[in-house]
Amino acid sequence: MSLITKTVESRILGKTMNLSVYCPDGYEDTDLPVLCFLHGRTGDERLLQQLGMDRMADRLMKAGEMEPLLIVCPNMDNSRGINSSDEYGEISGKYGIVHKGRYADYLVEEVIPFVDRAFHTVRDRRGRYIGGISSGGYAALHIGLRHQELFSKIGGHMPAIDLSYAEEDECYFADEAMWLKYDPVSIAENAVFDDVKVFLDDGRDDEGQFYRACEKLFLILKQKGVDVQNHLFEGCHNGEYVISHMNAYLRFYGN
Repeated sequence: MSLITKTVESRILGKTMNLSVYCPDGYEDTDLPVLCFLHGRTGDERLLQQLGMDRMADRLMKAGEMEPLLIVCPNMDNSRGINSSDEYGEISGKYGIVHKGRYADYLVEEVIPFVDRAFHTVRDRRGRYIGGISSGGYAALHIGLRHQELFSKIGGHMPAIDLSYAEEDECYFADEAMWLKYDPVSIAENAVFDDVKVFLDDGRDDEGQFYRACEKLFLILKQKGVDVQNHLFEGCHNGEYVISHMNAYLRFYGN
């Protein structure tokens, strides 16, 4: 296997952005599905190595326990994957530097086409998946649920979804209306679904109690006939939790 770092000269953000790509053995010989996996608030494109996701995927693929796929981890800064501003900028928030800009557009309009040009990929929704952890799980859900024409599998792993607008959200969102626009629960309530699979999970000791939003989202999607699963595993909101359940995540995307 190979782990490749690429740079994207983003017209939308007006700066150079990194992404890491896990490539299984033989990736140059056939068109492969692509999993776009998004990091949390303090992470970056190095998430694949930090979680050991590349090594676990390699073991599962070699054992025949998941199908070969490319895993792409783009740097999304501390943005929550939203279109928060027409122009790129940085502000100081409760949780450190917050990056403003058209990050949802960056992923959809620049990252996906870049990967399709640079690698042999399955270039339609049947072979394109999106997932992430914490705020990256939140981003994967609001982007995936809104863009079902692009993704057939969506995963939110301990996704940082709040059930109401809070003061600390103001560093990301201009107002409650913008917050609602990107809220995965609100998106699900107003969406029509067809042939999409969703995986939700959280730890029963998650400090943010994001399992409450997972349960609410699960019930909405289930009522609408979506092939959705929701898991309440042991663990807190940290890297150890994600690593301990990475096997289940990869099996979801790779089967």
